[in-house]
Amino acid sequence: MLRNLISVFRGDMGFGDVLIGLCATAFVVFCTLPIHEYAHAWMSTRLGDDTARLSGRLTINPLAHLDPIGAIMIFLVGFGYAKPVPVNIRNFKNRKRDMALTALAGPVSNLIMALFFVVLVYVFILIYYKTGSTNRIFAICYSFFSFAASININLAVFNLLPVPPLDGSRIAALLIPDRYYYKIMQYERYIMIAILVLLFTGALTTPLALLSGAVENMFYFIVGLPFGFRV
Repeated sequence: MLRNLISVFRGDMGFGDVLIGLCATAFVVFCTLPIHEYAHAWMSTRLGDDTARLSGRLTINPLAHLDPIGAIMIFLVGFGYAKPVPVNIRNFKNRKRDMALTALAGPVSNLIMALFFVVLVYVFILIYYKTGSTNRIFAICYSFFSFAASININLAVFNLLPVPPLDGSRIAALLIPDRYYYKIMQYERYIMIAILVLLFTGALTTPLALLSGAVENMFYFIVGLPFGFRV
């Protein structure tokens, strides 16, 4: 989003496009990001841990999940986070496996939502071409859902990084011996600070954007097959 604002001043993008992007970002932050956290809470509850439910996190109410800094990051660099869902691994039958499944539920929910938004993009394009309408609403809807799909993919890719405290680190724990994993987790706070610095300086944003772009292209290719064309 920050790059989009810069593009406006350079004349590469119009304020209308940026406004649509801001609306789509707000939609993701307040409507779909809570679903990411709800997915964590739902999965941990299903696997026997009621900590998230008892903490009021088994809800899609955005006020229960939003982290101010993480939300601002999504607006500025397209990658961010919400408040971590509390989990007590002692309540799981298989601690490593169930923790990994709980962590995976969040990014998977983002990918499902992104896939749904890509379908909507194609639907609006198909309606536009079939009706021959020049109504601006179709272009707005296309841009809105394109932004929403892109941001959800960004969130999924970012959270799947195998570094603490991101979801990917909990999944990577399946492959890392406990003694090494817990030693790494001791530096979780410092690693998160390093990630924030790398994001704001752009050092991490570029490779993440390339990876997210590859996933996004794959989604558009797969969804576009039954429509007979590709965006």
